[in-house]
Amino acid sequence: MRKACMIFDFGEEGRRKKVLLAAFLVCGLLAQCLAGCGGSENNKMSSSESSLSGATEEKGESDGASGESGGEYGADESAVVRDSAVEDSAMTEGVKEEPVFSNGTGEDNWNTEEYHASEEHGFFQAGQTPLSTFSADVDTASYSNVRRMLMEGRAADEIPKGAVRLEELLNYFHYEYEAPKEGEVFGVTIDAASCPWEPSHGLLRIGVRTQEIDFSDSPKSNLVFLLDVSGSMDGPEKLPLLKQAFGMLVENLGEKDRVSIVTYAGTDEIVLDGARGNEKGKILDALYALSADGSTNGGAGISTAYDLAEEHFIQGGNNRVILATDGDLNVGQTSESQLQSLIEEKRKSGVYLSVLGFGDGNLKDNKLETLADQGNGHYAYIDSLMEARRVLVDEMGSTLLTVAQDVKFQVEFNPAQIGEYRLLGYENRLMDAQDFADDTKDAGEVGAGHTVTVLYEVKWADQENEMTEDLKYQKREPSGGEAMKEWATLKIRYKDPGAKKSKEMVRSFGQEIYHQDLSEANMRLEASVAEFGMLLKDSNYKGNSSYEQILDLWKDASYGGNEEIREFLMLVQMAGGLEELPVTAQEIYLRMGKKCVLQNKL
Repeated sequence: MRKACMIFDFGEEGRRKKVLLAAFLVCGLLAQCLAGCGGSENNKMSSSESSLSGATEEKGESDGASGESGGEYGADESAVVRDSAVEDSAMTEGVKEEPVFSNGTGEDNWNTEEYHASEEHGFFQAGQTPLSTFSADVDTASYSNVRRMLMEGRAADEIPKGAVRLEELLNYFHYEYEAPKEGEVFGVTIDAASCPWEPSHGLLRIGVRTQEIDFSDSPKSNLVFLLDVSGSMDGPEKLPLLKQAFGMLVENLGEKDRVSIVTYAGTDEIVLDGARGNEKGKILDALYALSADGSTNGGAGISTAYDLAEEHFIQGGNNRVILATDGDLNVGQTSESQLQSLIEEKRKSGVYLSVLGFGDGNLKDNKLETLADQGNGHYAYIDSLMEARRVLVDEMGSTLLTVAQDVKFQVEFNPAQIGEYRLLGYENRLMDAQDFADDTKDAGEVGAGHTVTVLYEVKWADQENEMTEDLKYQKREPSGGEAMKEWATLKIRYKDPGAKKSKEMVRSFGQEIYHQDLSEANMRLEASVAEFGMLLKDSNYKGNSSYEQILDLWKDASYGGNEEIREFLMLVQMAGGLEELPVTAQEIYLRMGKKCVLQNKL
């Protein structure tokens, strides 16, 4: 069985030992085979013995290592899990297990993908903890990565739990939220209905939307493509797909834009320096000439890319580094803490960082998420040409143009109306209540045309709740006071790009937002996606959720030609092992430009 373990970066020496470990495993299996064919008793060596030998040697090195060649994670970074096929007990004792990924051929893949482990939110009593505070998030990587795993043949219970981030599943989709009013950055839509997986509870949705911008009318762009060309990027779903993806972006740039290209492998290199956006042949020639080889010194590449972005900095323009990689850094600054410190320093320049993840088998999702979060940017995972077009062409404005930075949400619940509440997702976005009004605290960025979706599962107040805070709803207004009829108050704090001082929006709401069912509230998609995510995570709060129930929500619904919903329902059926797919997997794969391995699900 595959194990998920804490990760240590052993450098080049560690990689040689990993190769040695693999050799030990192969030799052990060969010895077993020879023994079974009448080989000498002295030549017998079990695969478990050889595995234990190699693992003990590797672990011993990590225990005594320090500095850049030592353990990557200290006690504060142990909540990271690896989705790997290492089977020895010495290396995985006491750690979380992950299932082996089947590639549909009957053979198991060696898989070293890395994900943050996260503990989902439980319920909070509104009387004791009335404030829910967190940073905005518009990343979408989790959805396309989960899609990739399902379409490549993984069963739902083989998907690493850390790969499933509910807020990213929700924010992948487009919703028809209220557009911003004149002079405002955000349009806000708030609704509630009965919770489908716990009918006695309510499901509260807060939807936020920014104004879309035609990229051709946008400010000038100073873009630095920071491209990983190390040996780990040598695969059809990596560097070749990366080239095609960025080629799509280049086709939509113009004379006002500037493009530079920095590559990194064992060393970093400036391939293109400040070309005009209309010099497409020059840019594409530099792009398509790239090849993959060598180790991965991402830290050096990041520093060079930021330096180049600062050199061509456009006041009032869109200054951004776009990093494309599988995240498999193995030279120089490689740990999450080192990379986070590097990006925290570099973002002071006013240059944003967007991150695009590529490939499978050794995707370092945890590092890529950290880079994007700390770099004031967006993290997307590119699993196909379809997704590349979606992120870099169709949504170019929201991907590249930030309209609000350090966006924070705070919801104050009224204990007289809401007994308990639970925020769905955003586990790694939580903030202390006092940080909400602190303009020095970093938070999420929101681009043009982005929507942000927040869901709460709530329990209605049915008894007197103890109140301890001197807040809006804690003042015990006389019976009938208007404020005591409200359910909650939403506050959104944000800064205009480049500003130091934040602004605040406030919306209070109550019974008027409640609808009898999900369709009336126009919340069917949000509820379905949340339920899907809870099933994949095997959430303790999934209630009576099931893949069949999700499909039942759409039984009589009309979603026309919405490809996003159509594909989502197919993924639900694949995850549930259900029949009668609404669209054949082969059709989807033709559209995505990928091969189909579905383990007899059709």
